[in-house]
Amino acid sequence: MRALPAPIEQWFSARGWTIHPHQQDMLTRAADRALLLIAPTGGGKTLAGFLPTLTELADGTHKGLHTLYISPLKALAADIRRNLQNPVDEMSLPIRIEDRTGDTSQTRKKAQRADPPHILLTTPESLALLISYPDAPHIFKGLQRVVVDEIHALADSKRGDQLMLALSRLQTLAPGLRRVGLSATVDKPQDIASLLACHPDPCEILTADPGPDPDIAMLETAEAPPWSGGGAAYAIPAVLDQVRQHKTTLIFHNTRAQAEIFFHNLWLANDEGLPIGIHHGSLDRAQREKVEAAMVAGHLRAIVCTGSLDLGLDWGDVDLVIQVGAPKNVKRLIQRIGRANHRYNAPSKARLVPANRFEVIECGAALEAARDHDLDGEPRGPGPRDVLCQHILIAACSGPFTADQLFSEIITAGAYKDLSRDEFDACLDFTATGGYALRAYDRWQRLLERDGQWHLRDPRAAARIRMNIGTIQDADLMKVRMRGRGPALGEVEESFAASLSPGDTFLIGGKIVRYEGLREMTVEVSRDKGRKPRLAVFSGTKFSTSTQLSQRILRNLQASDWPDLPAHTRAWLHLQRQVSRLPEPGRLLAESFPHEGREHICAYGFAGRNAQQTLGLLLTKRMEERGLAPMGFVATDYATLIWGLDPVTDATPFFDLNALRDGLDGWLAGNAVMKRTFRSVATIAGLIERNIAGQRKSGRQATFSSDILYDTLLKYDPDHLLLTITRDEAMRGLVDFARIEDMAARVQGRIDTLRLTGVTPFAAPLFLEVGKVPVKGDAEERILRQETQRLMQDAGLHNLNGT
Repeated sequence: MRALPAPIEQWFSARGWTIHPHQQDMLTRAADRALLLIAPTGGGKTLAGFLPTLTELADGTHKGLHTLYISPLKALAADIRRNLQNPVDEMSLPIRIEDRTGDTSQTRKKAQRADPPHILLTTPESLALLISYPDAPHIFKGLQRVVVDEIHALADSKRGDQLMLALSRLQTLAPGLRRVGLSATVDKPQDIASLLACHPDPCEILTADPGPDPDIAMLETAEAPPWSGGGAAYAIPAVLDQVRQHKTTLIFHNTRAQAEIFFHNLWLANDEGLPIGIHHGSLDRAQREKVEAAMVAGHLRAIVCTGSLDLGLDWGDVDLVIQVGAPKNVKRLIQRIGRANHRYNAPSKARLVPANRFEVIECGAALEAARDHDLDGEPRGPGPRDVLCQHILIAACSGPFTADQLFSEIITAGAYKDLSRDEFDACLDFTATGGYALRAYDRWQRLLERDGQWHLRDPRAAARIRMNIGTIQDADLMKVRMRGRGPALGEVEESFAASLSPGDTFLIGGKIVRYEGLREMTVEVSRDKGRKPRLAVFSGTKFSTSTQLSQRILRNLQASDWPDLPAHTRAWLHLQRQVSRLPEPGRLLAESFPHEGREHICAYGFAGRNAQQTLGLLLTKRMEERGLAPMGFVATDYATLIWGLDPVTDATPFFDLNALRDGLDGWLAGNAVMKRTFRSVATIAGLIERNIAGQRKSGRQATFSSDILYDTLLKYDPDHLLLTITRDEAMRGLVDFARIEDMAARVQGRIDTLRLTGVTPFAAPLFLEVGKVPVKGDAEERILRQETQRLMQDAGLHNLNGT
């Protein structure tokens, strides 16, 4: 066992603390090349990550940067710096600690490069920027350790891929570098360990005592949930009652729009004037910081929030978490539950509020999975090549490189370990020339090879490349500000702002505001309390229910009864079984029935909203080809409902996977989904620059540029690298075709088509869903002919001219 230096040991003793076993394990194994620590929220995992650093720096002999701490959030990096600085000061350790994020001044950043602190806390984007400078070898020459906090939050995104590529460069600059990953919620520890380690190095996984199970249940409400929708207004009285009973309550939502609606309704019902705040990523930073300060000071009784408060910041005395709406995956639920009673071996307390009737079933399955410690997660694909293209440009900014050396370095990053040399060369060719169709244009001629080394063609291009480093693709957002140079309120999507007319009202930051006009690309508003607001179209992730949670729901539906569910939901399930049947694992249920003069088919794929939406597009296309005249569809996480003029008596032929895939290829080629994906890929890969010399292109300008490029490449260079990446991204992300393939593999042709006399209990809620998609085609023409004949007959004109 490795002993703590005397100042640290005395500091622990003065507080009556003893080192936790997992913290001692981290000290004992401090020399390991890679370590992944999984410890519960409040279990001291951040201190465990830093103890070896403090121990090694305690004697004051190390010069320069020793430990780099990487956080997914700027606010978390700043919070950890404050929390770490206090004990360092109290122990009088000769350690300098600084953070470096987008909020750090240029003067401070320049000083850090010249004289790095012992511990630097930063984000993946700031690290990518640091390694792009020619003085990177000086900055990182003494680097000993990298600590990646909340690694699960980075592992599933391009930010994580960018980070691991940056670590591969750091490993070259500092060959003795040791890597540490910290997380409370990891579904597949070995996958995260493989991602963290320098391939093919091993990575030891340390698991702390998980502590007591959380106190989690569904919130009991006087009123039953509605059949559809996501607002959960029915639960407002019960939620307010919970707020009264607790010190501080975090009320999580899956989307910013839902958080705004709920906060508005909660405030209207808050007759006692309890101090309640709202926090999400579209609010102005000053607004968010004001709420955060009030939370830390204990001045707020409740905070309505989104994923902006998911991660490891210690926000005051939170003793209850409420999740409004089904959590969609168990890993997210556990992470959010951990915000309550943020102390070691103290059970967290959480209540779930289903937004609608089906979410009662989903919440029940999520609670069961949480109690079973059955975390879920989607499989990772190979490292994205648009991120690799950006990394090649970053490497070129720092100085000349050989292709062999850079390739050898890149394949040590876990996500890129299987990258072929041909794939790497294609990315290098693109970054050098823009690709076949674009190589004649100087603006995309960025690299050249000279004497076996690759250089920037124009060294001045380094500044423009650095301005566009990053993988976070902001939606096209516009600032919202009170008229007359009033305070900034936040941001809304540009497309939403374009739809507004003077006098329109919408919600932002819990306030109803009236649109007054645009001024210098800013949405100017005034207060308006008297009208029902429209809702801002906030950007952000819209989650799909995880595959594992969906399968648990299907298994649960096979029970003979469901005593843990509310009586109204049990009755609904029994009625569905009586009228039709309940969906089963390994089979696909398709209900066919007439309703109000139209024919309907409802397919219960349980594949997640994106996949079910894609399924609707593909099935209606196939029905159109067979002359069945579909008219439209609507999709949820668990089903797709299609309506039209003709009945489907056997759904099996429509689910042929090869035919669905061919249909998707044809649909994607000219679709807006592909253009939107291409724009993101091209921006990350460096083909499109959003930031130029201190200016930022508007969303419309960027869209115009990317659409022209997309159409040009599709016509003249259909095999262009970025088009290939775009198709892969769209298939995996926006349309989620992999989930359709997974569903087809599970079902293997076992499709049960039930012809019924009318709407079934399970299908009925889909008729209430918003976002129905019309299908233009033969059905429209047939209805027009029928209506024309009826009108002519009603007017007595049907016998004229033989018609």
